[in-house]
Amino acid sequence: MKVITESNQYQNLNNVKVGENVRFFSFVNAYGCSVDDNSKIGAFVEIQKGVSIGKNCKISSHSFVCEGVHISDNVFIGHGVMFTNDMFPRATNPDGSQQTDKDWNLLETFVLEGASIGSNATILCGITIGKNALIGAGAVVVKDVPDNAVVAGNPGKIIKYLK
Repeated sequence: MKVITESNQYQNLNNVKVGENVRFFSFVNAYGCSVDDNSKIGAFVEIQKGVSIGKNCKISSHSFVCEGVHISDNVFIGHGVMFTNDMFPRATNPDGSQQTDKDWNLLETFVLEGASIGSNATILCGITIGKNALIGAGAVVVKDVPDNAVVAGNPGKIIKYLK
C-alpha cells in the first residue's frame, strides 16, 4: 500500500482500507471505508464508514460521501457534492429521546462505472446512477439515472443521452 498525502496538514484516516497510489489532500476525514487504487480525494472531503470508492476515482474538495454510498471505478465527483442516506432524518424520536443508529433506515446508493457528478449536486439515497451517466452541476437527483443519461435541474430530469 502506498498512500500519497499532498500536504502536511492533519489527515484523519481511521480504519481506512487504502489501495495503491491513492492521493489524499488536506483535511480529509475518512473512517471505516475503502478507497481503491489510483483514486484522488480532495481537501475537506468526508468519507464515512462502509463507503466503498473504486479505482481511478476523483472526489473533489468539500464533498460529503455518507455511509451507504458505493462508488464504482472511474467515477468523477465534483466539488461540494452531497450524498444522503436517510429519507426521513430526525434528531429525536417522537418521545423526545435522541435517535441512535437503531432509529433510522439506511438506504444505499450506487454510482456505477464512469459516471460523473457535477459540483454542488445533491444525491438522494436509495438510488443508482448508471454507467457513464452525467449529473449536471447543482442537480438534485431523486430517482434512478439510466446508463449514459444526462440529468440536470431540481428535481433532476433526463435532458438527453450520451452516445
